[in-house]
Amino acid sequence: MSEHTVAVLGLGIIGSIWAGHYHTEGQLAATWNRSPKPELSFEPVSLQACTEQANVLHLCLFDADSVCGLLEQLLPFLRERHTVIQSSTIDGASATKFAAMVTATGARYLEAPFTGSKPAAEKRKTVFFLGGDATVVESVESLLQTVSAKRFHIGSPTQAATIKLAMNLQIAGISQALCESITMSRSAGIDDDSFFEVMKQNVAWSGLAVLKEPKLRADDMSPQFSVKNMHKDMRLAQQSAGQALPLLNTVLGCLGTAEETGHGEDDFIALIKALES
Repeated sequence: MSEHTVAVLGLGIIGSIWAGHYHTEGQLAATWNRSPKPELSFEPVSLQACTEQANVLHLCLFDADSVCGLLEQLLPFLRERHTVIQSSTIDGASATKFAAMVTATGARYLEAPFTGSKPAAEKRKTVFFLGGDATVVESVESLLQTVSAKRFHIGSPTQAATIKLAMNLQIAGISQALCESITMSRSAGIDDDSFFEVMKQNVAWSGLAVLKEPKLRADDMSPQFSVKNMHKDMRLAQQSAGQALPLLNTVLGCLGTAEETGHGEDDFIALIKALES
């Protein structure tokens, strides 16, 4: 069996895109999802079938609880030939726990959270933060090239999980600042053309602004990465921080308000909706 035979476990926004890329390259052996996905061209199978048909199992789920529940079902079927790549955003303590669970079976484990929402995944521009043994990183390097533009070996599973949360804290904070600044500008009667033209000459212009400018202009809240997911990640960041982080507390409150007012499934740029109301 080729080392590049992969099963994708979790067919949400990102997992389904990755499965499509693996399928295009002839690397996809199987998929699994908690619920049916009739809109997809590949039909999910059982977890046991995934382990029989693939030797790399790439997880893309919602949170640590969902990963734990899946691993408890998966562990009896894992063998030495298997590598579990865990790409759900979780806390560092859970990453360490899951690595121990998997390696106790003789299989290998790689923590692999990522940055890049739906557009990046579609263009194979995902960036992975890898945590685990260097030999495991090397063994899946060519496979992960199929779905990503860059891979950083950060260190341990805990360190990989932590840097992902740190990066998302920056994204959430910049997003809130962008939403507040454009709301302030609009309230003064400044049109969006002027706002973004000026901002592009300002040091505050960022990759996040590039991604969200068209959505803010069009009032398009369709999810690239949802409020619900960002809120979950910021709760994890707060649990993992180990010290008081004032900005983190602020964006937690803003995301909570957005979710409570019905925007949980919307893109996280729906932070602006709480300001508009």
